[in-house]
Amino acid sequence: MTQFFNNIEPNVIDDEILQKAIEEKCPEDLGDIARKESINIKVVTEIQISFKNILQIANLWPLENLTKLQLDNNVIEKIEGLESLVHLVWLDLSFNNIEVIEGLDTLVKLQDLSLYSNRISTIEHMDTLQELQIFSIGNNNLTVLENAKAAALKYQHLTKPLEEEEAQVLALQEEEDAKQKELEQQQAAFVEYLNGPFLFDSLHEEEGEAAKLVSLPGVEELLQAYKEEFVSVCESLYNYGLEEYEKREAEVSKFYKRLHEILAVNQEESKRIISDFETRNETRLDELYQDGSGEIADSKRAQGKEEIQQLWHALMLLETLVSNDLEELLQDFKRSLDVIASTFTENIQGMFNQCRDLENQHFENVMEIVQAILKKIALFELEEDFPEDLRALFEDKITVVNITSVSHSIRLRKIDKRESDMLSNTYQWQKSVREKAFQRESDRNRTCIEKIICFMDTLQKELDSTVVKPKE
Repeated sequence: MTQFFNNIEPNVIDDEILQKAIEEKCPEDLGDIARKESINIKVVTEIQISFKNILQIANLWPLENLTKLQLDNNVIEKIEGLESLVHLVWLDLSFNNIEVIEGLDTLVKLQDLSLYSNRISTIEHMDTLQELQIFSIGNNNLTVLENAKAAALKYQHLTKPLEEEEAQVLALQEEEDAKQKELEQQQAAFVEYLNGPFLFDSLHEEEGEAAKLVSLPGVEELLQAYKEEFVSVCESLYNYGLEEYEKREAEVSKFYKRLHEILAVNQEESKRIISDFETRNETRLDELYQDGSGEIADSKRAQGKEEIQQLWHALMLLETLVSNDLEELLQDFKRSLDVIASTFTENIQGMFNQCRDLENQHFENVMEIVQAILKKIALFELEEDFPEDLRALFEDKITVVNITSVSHSIRLRKIDKRESDMLSNTYQWQKSVREKAFQRESDRNRTCIEKIICFMDTLQKELDSTVVKPKE
């Protein structure tokens, strides 16, 4: 359909084209054989003849073991000359001028067929292609709805599995995208992996010998109750974090909205002042051009210089006023950020204290059970069915107490680390947003002053360089 070589004479696949294609596609050793022994190479399984301005498919019959044939981006008008390629599984005829699907009856092993971007108007003559899995037919002349429906019904055994697979892949991708978007929002709110048992489970990872304590009588019930309360606190922390994130975003949005309003008013006033000046200045320059000599001209130049100076003062005053307004806005914004950050910090510290209290209470409960068992051991009252692995663990009192205490300390440090991460992220957010706002205003102010200075220099040079109109 797309012809890339309209200025080149169309070709038929001949011995020279085929020989070159084999040499390019085959491994080096087979390429050497091809160069020495002509093109009748039955071991060749793949060949590519693309962008060669091929008009007619011919002379492929010797390649009877071919499994992959690429004839895309030519000017082929008819599917022909493929009858002997019965082992073909992959055929690319995209970007040609084919109008009719034909000549494929013997290709019963074909799995992948591309007829994309041709001139096909009817899907037909494909009944023998029972192994076909991928069929590309887009960008053709399938304009008649009835024909498209009939083709879809006739070849649904080919297209339906592909459509279902594509729908599944699309659904999985959409699910992954939604999960990624949700995670990004959670990270922006500093509450990733707090909406569930993730933090609690991480506390009990790699506990080693301490994990055996769960088998002690009553510990599993205590652990389950502990987990439920801990996860509940995490859920509260998660929801609170998302709410505060929305508040932070709203506060930042409100600040920039007000900033743009102030700048818009300033710009309108600047345009008005400059417009008034340019109206007078244009008249003055024209008068100087008409008669640029004498006392009147000197007076007009002096007047122009004075008005340029007045314009300078007016624009600089306007910039000073807007800078003052923005400085006040920035200070209010800074105070708002401080309040938001301090409130958030205080509340999350309170929630993490609840997590630590739950951990401390659980530790005390487990230690009571451990001490009770140690007492039974000392009094030789330990039950006979007490598990052997626990019995070995309790052989040394100091060891079991140390294991329990160290495990508790590690869990507390993990809670501290998660709290520290949230506090650090909050501080970094506050610092980044504040510095960005102040830096942006500093850059704006400097750029504005530079523009005013440049504008004044241009006006002065224009005034000084005005020449007198030659007298006729």
